[in-house]
Amino acid sequence: MAGPVQALEDRAVACADRLRSAERVLLASHIDADGLTSAGIAATALERAGIEFEVVFKKQLDDHEIATIAARDEETVLFTDFGSGQLDAIADHEAAGDFTPVIADHHQPAEADTEYHLNPLLEGLDGASELSGAGASYVLARALEGEGVDNRDLARLAVVGAVGDMQAVGGELVGTNRALVAEGVEAGVLEEGTDLAFYGKQTRPLPKLLEYASEVRIPGISNDQNGAIRFLDGLGLDLKRDGEWRRWVDLDHEERQTVASSLVQRALKKGVPADKVDGLVGTTYTLLAEPEGTELRDASEFSTLLNATARYERADVGLAVCLGDRADGLERARKLLRNHRRNLSEGLQWVKETGVTREEHLQWFDAGEEIRETIVGIVAGMAVGVDGVDRDRPIVALARKNDEETKVSARGTGRLVAQGLDLSAVLGEASDAVGGGGGGHDVAAGATVPAGTEREFVELADELVGEQLG
Repeated sequence: MAGPVQALEDRAVACADRLRSAERVLLASHIDADGLTSAGIAATALERAGIEFEVVFKKQLDDHEIATIAARDEETVLFTDFGSGQLDAIADHEAAGDFTPVIADHHQPAEADTEYHLNPLLEGLDGASELSGAGASYVLARALEGEGVDNRDLARLAVVGAVGDMQAVGGELVGTNRALVAEGVEAGVLEEGTDLAFYGKQTRPLPKLLEYASEVRIPGISNDQNGAIRFLDGLGLDLKRDGEWRRWVDLDHEERQTVASSLVQRALKKGVPADKVDGLVGTTYTLLAEPEGTELRDASEFSTLLNATARYERADVGLAVCLGDRADGLERARKLLRNHRRNLSEGLQWVKETGVTREEHLQWFDAGEEIRETIVGIVAGMAVGVDGVDRDRPIVALARKNDEETKVSARGTGRLVAQGLDLSAVLGEASDAVGGGGGGHDVAAGATVPAGTEREFVELADELVGEQLG
């Protein structure tokens, strides 16, 4: 059966053939939602192909971590959701005979190359919006199919990874990702639909759904618990069961229509621009095998659950959920998610109270040790649009990683990217100039810089953003 992405077929087949020839494979993956789904897809495909493997996770693939992988004396190492940007170091180990790398990634490749390298950017496809790391792993998984094996059910994880990697443009997956969605629908594991675009439709009580919605901010409802309750009380609907607020998933079609149309009317009345009001409705991706009303039913909520495991050093829990653990693994993941949400809420409150510093072209804050370095990027993204934070300029967030290093995360918007913003280039160049390193995507990127160089880094980044946006 032909693979889902014709442009990557030859690379996928070459990588799959190399993996089949290996006696054993070390699978190394990143720890965010895209990395976890990448690992889940690859692990399942390797198991179905009868290939012995072991999984390791790395928060960051630097020279030291690559050396620790080399020291394991493994013949073949499969890198998922990273590896391309670290090919200079990986190629050195390959040349030394330490291991043969196979890479399924979507980040900007380094200057060096290797024979078994599956990356959309190498074939002119956009790794920031058209194919994620999980998507690359899925293309590889399809190439690993043997007689009687159909890996199209793994398309559901590829979609979760893409959504978690912020690849939904205007709420919808585009480009090469469309082929993965189509295969998931054909396999009966995925449903694509149109619905309210708010996060939390499966699990949040209605007042919380509206209060916390950041997709479209409606004055008097968004970030206003009492306002959200007053709005719902005024609809003339029975939105409670046994005294408890129902969730969006609990409503029938007519009830949803009433709430949605009333939200549109309220938004327009409050002066929300028509183009932003259009964002109240968007594309949704539903995992049909998962129970209604759970985090796993919705691709966006699933990805958040996975992020919560990895950012608290429990990538093993996230992988277990990807591999189908709906007992202890899922319960541990939910506990981590509750903790994650509490930390995000506290982090966002800190930003609201402390504020951001505006440079000529960007805005930034340094959380020090107030916000965990593993979640400071998420907090930065959540902060965009709150009072005092400008939607029309990139935001850069810093947090203490250890005594010697500071973690940097940057977030932009699709509109800024359309104007020329490339945060991967900005953070890569600015961090390199101060003795650090970084990269990522045009709309979101990360870096590590030496402690004490933060101010210099911000000034360089501001200058580079100015050059990009003119």
